[in-house]
Amino acid sequence: MTQRDYLLLTPGPLTTSRTVKEAMLTDSCTWDEDYNIAVVQAIRSQLVALASAAADYSAVLLQGSGSYGVEAVLGSAIGSSDKLLIVNNGAYGARMAEMAALLGIAHLVYDCGEVAMPDIAHLENLLRQHGDITHVAMVHSETTTGMLNPLEAVCHLVKRYGKTLVIDAMSSFGGVPLDVGALGIDFLISSANKCIQGVPGFAFIIARREALQRCAGRSRSLSLDLYAQWRCMEDNAGKWRFTSPTHTVLAFAQALRELEQEGGIAARHRRYCANQRQLVAGMRALGFTTLLDDALQSPIITAFYSPQVAQWRFSEFYQRLKAQGFVIYPGKVSHSDCFRIGNIGEVYPQDISALLVAVERAMYWKQ
Repeated sequence: MTQRDYLLLTPGPLTTSRTVKEAMLTDSCTWDEDYNIAVVQAIRSQLVALASAAADYSAVLLQGSGSYGVEAVLGSAIGSSDKLLIVNNGAYGARMAEMAALLGIAHLVYDCGEVAMPDIAHLENLLRQHGDITHVAMVHSETTTGMLNPLEAVCHLVKRYGKTLVIDAMSSFGGVPLDVGALGIDFLISSANKCIQGVPGFAFIIARREALQRCAGRSRSLSLDLYAQWRCMEDNAGKWRFTSPTHTVLAFAQALRELEQEGGIAARHRRYCANQRQLVAGMRALGFTTLLDDALQSPIITAFYSPQVAQWRFSEFYQRLKAQGFVIYPGKVSHSDCFRIGNIGEVYPQDISALLVAVERAMYWKQ
């Protein structure tokens, strides 16, 4: 393990490399060409390439967390006469519905339940019954449960019906291979502090240029105007409309270099999958049960049922693990008592092995 206070086993922010941290030791001027052209523009081009997107796609960077990026897309891409269908099977699908309501966006929610994938036949029925739907939005990797939603099937259906497709790939882009152009995704949203393994500070949107053009004049917010942010970066060689999170951007540029050194998204995906398989096998050997069947599980984060013993307290378990150098996540599922362990970031098999030893030591109800 690299030098750190503890290992973050969460869906982000996550444990970063020492060299990503060191990249933030340099101060940059937001007006300087060495920053905007050499760093920001390079990042934008790299993101489009990582998405396997063609020249008709562009990348927009936006200050704030991933939710800022989602709200910017919903508030800028969906016009007053449009209607949004939200596929919801977790907290982040529900958050999109909350955003749509607050923004005054006409919308319909397909609630799948938290532990079920969307049913493609039911989704098609909704598209047939509601001909006024213009946009469809879905979370790819729903970290509420650890579910990886059926992206390819949903994308093909939505594009067959000619709808604009918005994908929250916050916790999958960079760690799960996907081809934005081949899937017909119009807007893909992710964040600096997820599978690219940077630090928090900005979201990014990879979108069709044509779809971005249609956002002109639609935004319900000044700061979250996706079109205005895109045009500023296009017209001013990477300049941000408002203060750029320069240190975060420098860290992200280094994280992109390290992704390439690892072998790209395919290699990172293999590491994450290996981490997750090792984690699940080890936790099951210790008596824990996963919330989801393996077929539904993403390689990003795994939810485990809490032990059914009277003395179980997540806070006690959490503190015992933290004292050994590991930080995990509480549960977020409405009707199940769970906790979650992520395995993305600067995390390797030896780290998972050490975690499993720590878990066994922390099982105070068996001691």
